[in-house]
Amino acid sequence: MTGPEGERGPGADGPGGVRKTGLQGAGRRLTGWLFVLPAAAYLLLFFGYPLAANVSMSLRRYTAATFFTGDAPFTGLRNHTKVLSSGMFREAVVNTVLFTTGSVLGQFAIGLALALFFQRRFPLGGLLRSLLTLPWMLPLVVSGTVWRWMLDPDTGPVDAVLRALHLTSSGVPWLTGTSHALVSVVLVDIWVGVPFTTAVLYGGLQDIPPCLYEAARLDGAGAVRTFRHLTWPLLRPVTGVVLLLSVVYTLKSVDLILVLTGGGPAGATQTLATRAYELSFQQYEFGRGAVLGNVLVAASTVFALVHLRAGRRRAEPVRHREPVREVPA
Repeated sequence: MTGPEGERGPGADGPGGVRKTGLQGAGRRLTGWLFVLPAAAYLLLFFGYPLAANVSMSLRRYTAATFFTGDAPFTGLRNHTKVLSSGMFREAVVNTVLFTTGSVLGQFAIGLALALFFQRRFPLGGLLRSLLTLPWMLPLVVSGTVWRWMLDPDTGPVDAVLRALHLTSSGVPWLTGTSHALVSVVLVDIWVGVPFTTAVLYGGLQDIPPCLYEAARLDGAGAVRTFRHLTWPLLRPVTGVVLLLSVVYTLKSVDLILVLTGGGPAGATQTLATRAYELSFQQYEFGRGAVLGNVLVAASTVFALVHLRAGRRRAEPVRHREPVREVPA
């Protein structure tokens, strides 16, 4: 910069000024790295290391004896070939797709309907929303145990009500029939996951300005048009997060299925997660169980990348929108 007489101010652009600016920039970068370092260390310690250890385990013959002898010979892709080529893996993949799709779609549809319902203020609405969170707050083992009793064909209240209404003459094998078990598990998982979906979507609805709904009503838009052209577009970012989290939670669901059916009957409810548990903690083939763990991690990563890419595409039109230029009078 220059003074009033055109002379350059002391230390403005000289070597000292450049050196000072460079030190300030380095200090800011160092400060930024110091803020990032704890999070990076946490991710490496609790996510990076277990993932690397799981990949390493899948490449070795890792059994229960390994914990005592330390001997885990390298087998390459032998575990992958044995697990991925088995018929039980293909059946588990189909069950996982059906279980995840049915649970996520059911949770989202019912959760969205309840969120829209609770958007209207009415007496005891807050109390009902609080009671709705109970299934999500209960441990899954407790929920599974209660539902296993309720769906018992001999002593369960569900079949008792159906018999009282003359809808069935004998007990329905909800958890013991190969054609009913997977549907029953999906319905119970929907019951467990609806509160979470409702809470997140309800929070997203609260961020929509009420003045937009007032403008829509003044324009004569009905409920369907308002939802289609106003609520749904503004709720889409929250919707993506809900679907992503629901998919990840459902993919790794183990305890609920184990309590309800144990993966049976005849593998009708065997998913990739329960199959990984069976290989690792019942057959003690930890290397083969790690293979299925890697498959679940890869599937979750694919869904996360799709979600991030979709969010980036929605943000690009806003980011690259050209500024409005004033028209000269």
